[in-house]
Amino acid sequence: MKGFAENLKSIIIILLVVLLALLSSLRLMKIQVVGDKSIAAPNQYEPGTLTYKKGVKATRGEIIDYDGNVIVTNDARTDLVLRMAFFPTDLKEGNKTLLGIYRALEERGYKFKESIPVSFSKPYIFTSKDTDELISDLNLNVYATAENCIDKLISDYKIDDKYTDEEKRIIAGMRYQMIDKDFSYSNDLLLAEGVDEKTVVDLKEMGNFYRGIEAIDASERKILRGDILPHEIGTVGPIYAEEYDELKSKGYSYNDILGKSGIEAALETELRGLNGEEQIAVKDGVVRDVKTISDATSGETVKLTVNGAYQLKLQNILDNFLTNTFPSINPKPWVLKGNCGAICVLDAKTGAVRGMATAPTYNLKDYSENYDYFLQAKDSPLVNRCTYGLYRPGSTFKTITATAGLNEGVITGGTPLVCHQLYNFYGTNYSCTGYHNNITVRPAIEVSCNCFFYEVSRMLGIDNITKYAKLYGLGSHTGIETGDAEGYLCNPETFAEHGQEWYIGYVIQAGIGNQDCGMTPLQMAVVANTIANRGVRYQPYLVDSYYSYGTNNLIKKTEPTIAQQIELNTPDLYDYIVGGMIDASRSMPARYSLTDLGYDVAIKTGTPQTGADLNEQNSFFIGFAPADNPEVAFAGVIESGEYSKYMIRDLLVAYQECYGLNGVKPSKPKLPEEVRPELTTTTSTTTTTTTTTTTTEPATIEQYIEPAPAAQEQPWTQPVQQQPWTEYPAAVPTEPTVPYDPNALSSETSQEPDNN
Repeated sequence: MKGFAENLKSIIIILLVVLLALLSSLRLMKIQVVGDKSIAAPNQYEPGTLTYKKGVKATRGEIIDYDGNVIVTNDARTDLVLRMAFFPTDLKEGNKTLLGIYRALEERGYKFKESIPVSFSKPYIFTSKDTDELISDLNLNVYATAENCIDKLISDYKIDDKYTDEEKRIIAGMRYQMIDKDFSYSNDLLLAEGVDEKTVVDLKEMGNFYRGIEAIDASERKILRGDILPHEIGTVGPIYAEEYDELKSKGYSYNDILGKSGIEAALETELRGLNGEEQIAVKDGVVRDVKTISDATSGETVKLTVNGAYQLKLQNILDNFLTNTFPSINPKPWVLKGNCGAICVLDAKTGAVRGMATAPTYNLKDYSENYDYFLQAKDSPLVNRCTYGLYRPGSTFKTITATAGLNEGVITGGTPLVCHQLYNFYGTNYSCTGYHNNITVRPAIEVSCNCFFYEVSRMLGIDNITKYAKLYGLGSHTGIETGDAEGYLCNPETFAEHGQEWYIGYVIQAGIGNQDCGMTPLQMAVVANTIANRGVRYQPYLVDSYYSYGTNNLIKKTEPTIAQQIELNTPDLYDYIVGGMIDASRSMPARYSLTDLGYDVAIKTGTPQTGADLNEQNSFFIGFAPADNPEVAFAGVIESGEYSKYMIRDLLVAYQECYGLNGVKPSKPKLPEEVRPELTTTTSTTTTTTTTTTTTEPATIEQYIEPAPAAQEQPWTQPVQQQPWTEYPAAVPTEPTVPYDPNALSSETSQEPDNN
C-alpha cells in the first residue's frame, strides 16, 4: 500500500511539471508571436532614455448649412513650440535659451505672447484688475505689487544681473508663461502661431543653441461665411485658467481651442473629436522612438437645419423693412424709431429652425477682426434678439387666452360677449379700438377685440391664463441647442419674485399680453407652431444631422421632439382660433397681400405698449401657412414700430423658393457672394485681415451693459428697451433687476391698439 501511495505521488509531481512546462511554452510563444504590452517600457530602451506621453490633436469638425455649404472649416498652419523634454533643466541655461528664442522671433517679425498682467517697463504696474491668479501662482501675499511679482520671478529663476532690466522682464514674462500654461512633458509652450517656412528653418537650425524648439502642424478655425447665422454659429477661443482645471481631466491642453458660444460651444464634444496619444522616447536630446498609443479621431461635421440662402434673404427682408419700408410709412415718426427687430421661422412639421434674423446684426469675420467696434456699436448688434430679446407679445397672446377659454369651457365657439368700446373692471375703464357689440371668439381674434378678451380673462382667472401660457412653452427655455432666455410670465408669482405688489387689474391685461411679461420671438414662433399643429408643441432645433469628417457618412440625424401636447377638452377649439387668424390675414394692402399666394395664411398681430406714452409700442406678429396643412410657422417683432406684418408675404415667398411650399418644389438658389459692409468707427485701433475666429477672450459681461436709461414713469413695461441688453450672445441671461411701476397700464386709458 505504501508503494502505491509513493508511486501516485510521483505521478502527480510529473504531471505538474509537464503542465508548467506546457504553460511556459505557450506564454513564450505568445510573446514571440504577438508581443506583450505588460513588459515594462524601460526594458525596450537603453539606460538613460526618457519616455513620456503626448496628445495628438484631432481636427475640429466643420459646420455646414442645410444645402451643404461650408460655413466654418479649418485652415492649416505651422506653430513653433518649446518642448520640455529638450529644454535645459539648469535655470541659468534655460534663461539664456528663452532670451535667445525671444530675440530670434522678434528679428523675424514674431512677438512672443505673454499672459502676465504686468507692464513691460518700469515702474511696473498691473495692467489688469484680475491679479489674484498671478499672486497665487507666485505664492505672494494678497498685497503684493507688480514690482514684487517681477522680483519674485527674477529670484526664483535666478535671472542674473548681467541682463538688462528689459531682458530680465522678457525672461520673467516667459517664465511666468511656463507657470501659467502648465509647461510640462504633455503641455508644450506656444512660442508663435502661423510662422512662415523660412522662420521654421532658421529656428530649427538654431536647435543646438536654443534646445527644445519644435515646429508642429496646427490648424485654426476659418470662417468661410461670416454673414450666415453669426449669433448661432458662435466662436472659439483659447482655454483660460479657470476653465483648464476642469478641462485637463478631459484631455485638453492649454494650447487647445474651445467653443465659446453658439454651436461651437453647444456641440463642443461632437466638433472637437477625440485626441490621440503617442509615446516619445528621448535620449541625449534626440528622439529615439515614437509609438502611437491611440489615433486621433476628427470631429464630426455638423449640418444645420438652416438653408444659408434663405437665411440671407430673411435677414435682407428684416433689414429692408427697417431701412426702407417702415420709414416711408411710419405713422408716428416723432415717437416710433423702428431701428431693431427679429424674425424666427420654423418647419411646422418638425420644429426645425429654418431661419433666424436679428437686426442689427454683424459678420463673424468682422467680430474677430474688430471686436472693439461691436462693444460700442449702436443698438447692441451682438445680442441675438430671436432667442434673448424679451418682449411683450401684445395681442398675439390672445390666441393663448382663446385656447384657455374654449378648453376650460368658460366660452364656446358661439358664445357672444359684449364690446361697447369700454370695459369696466373694479371701477376702472379699459378700452378697445372698436365698438364690436356682441362678438364671438373667431371675429374677436380677427379684429383683436380687447373687450372680448378682457371678459374671457376675468372668467378664466390668472391661474388658468398662466397654466395655458406654460403649456405653450412660455416662461421656460425652448430647448434649442444654443440656449435661450426663459422669459417670464405675468402673474402674482413673478411680481412677488420682483418684490412688487399684484393688483387685480393686471389679470385682464395679462390676458391680452399687455402687462409686464417677457417672451422671445423664438418662443412666440413655437406658439404659432403649436396652434398650427392643434396643440402639439415641438421643441425647436438647429442641428439637422452629424456626418463623419470629410465624408457623406451619416452618423446621426435629429428626430423631432414633442415637448408638450395640450389635452383638448373641446376638440374643435382650434377651428375657431385658426379661422380667426385666417380672417385676420385678409386685411392687408395689395402690395403685402396674403390672399393671392395660392393658399390661406393664418396670422395674429399685436402692438404692445412699451411706455407711459400710449404711442410707444412694438409691433409683433405670429402665423403659419398653409393654414389647412401647415408647413411653416413664424414670428417677428419690430421694436418701436408698426406694420411688422408687411414682412410676412416676402418671408413666405422666399421660403417657397428655398425650401418649397404648398406643393411647389424649391428652386434651391445658390449662395450669393458675401458682402461685408464697411464698419464706421473712429474708436477701434486694432484691425487685421485674418478670417479666423481665434480671438482674444471676450470682455466681461459688464462691457455689454449700456448706460441705464433715465428714470421713467414705467421703467419696466418693456424689457427690451427699458432693461438694456446685458448678455453676451448665446449666454444664459441674468434675471431682470430693473424695478417697475406696480400701477403700469392700469389707468383708464390703458389699451392695446391693434390696427397694424
